[in-house]
Amino acid sequence: MKESNILVVDDNKSILSALELLLKGRCKKVKVLSTPNLMLSELQKESYDVLLLDMNFMAGINSGNEGLYWLQRVLEKEPGLSIIMITAYGDVELAVKAIRLGAVDFVLKPWDNEKMLATVESAIRLSHSRKEVKKLKLKEKQLIAEINRPGQALIGSSPAWKAVMDFVAKVASTQANVLITGENGTGKELIAREIHRQSSRADKVMVTVDMGSITETLFESELFGHKKGAFTDAQTDRVGKIETAHEGTLFLDEIGNLPLPMQSKLLSVLQNRVITRVGDNNPVPVDIRLICATNCNLLQMVSNGSFREDLLYRINTIHIELPRCGAGNRTYRNWPVTF
Repeated sequence: MKESNILVVDDNKSILSALELLLKGRCKKVKVLSTPNLMLSELQKESYDVLLLDMNFMAGINSGNEGLYWLQRVLEKEPGLSIIMITAYGDVELAVKAIRLGAVDFVLKPWDNEKMLATVESAIRLSHSRKEVKKLKLKEKQLIAEINRPGQALIGSSPAWKAVMDFVAKVASTQANVLITGENGTGKELIAREIHRQSSRADKVMVTVDMGSITETLFESELFGHKKGAFTDAQTDRVGKIETAHEGTLFLDEIGNLPLPMQSKLLSVLQNRVITRVGDNNPVPVDIRLICATNCNLLQMVSNGSFREDLLYRINTIHIELPRCGAGNRTYRNWPVTF
């Protein structure tokens, strides 16, 4: 409480004096106002953690509508502020209505000082949590913007390349899974990023996993995450790549390197849209748009039993084959979906 600012608004000077006396030595700042008309301007001038707001201000009127009005006005300007309503015994029903409108708690007159302090302290913690969440969301937004920042330019003049880019523009607007094939160096990851950039998920993160660089023993932990103690080196909980990509795009590069046991688990994720961390029994819902890439012949891998046919069907909703550098007469395929 010592680092917190409290604003008290009540037309009863005795109430203001009592609360100021109770809180002043425990908080960084306690500001009291006898009218709500100055409240919004005060909140603009100073950052407050908690607002203690009376339900009634006009003499002879005890409807509580004034308090509800000012509650909504304040939350429009300061949605993260913790507001505690001060009310008489007869206003309990109104106080409950105030909670529904966004107040965090209410205090009855006359109050017990210990209960009042506990209520204020709880409201302060909530306010600090909201501010921290707001900061984290801002950092997340900035991080996503940095991650999704345009990189290498997609340049090409051949009819085949232009056809690919036209197709990418159509594919991006869908939620369909995409398989990108082509030789090394043809720009499969760049195409994946372009699909994400033009999609409705562009304001969310695109998570890239290079399947060729992960050892087989770490595949499950990398993709699904793990709980602390799930295995020897699991010192803390870890969120996997699939869960990190929630509401965004998951790009699995070199999907042909995925071991058969993991293919089964990835298929389950695509079918059920939930993941389970290693060492945990609680399923976590996920919403991802999947893009995969490979330079392998997956149809041949299906034939020799090293790639599941049902997984290929799932990831290959839309297929883009990239032309080789200088191969202006090579075309792209879009099986099984056509536009």
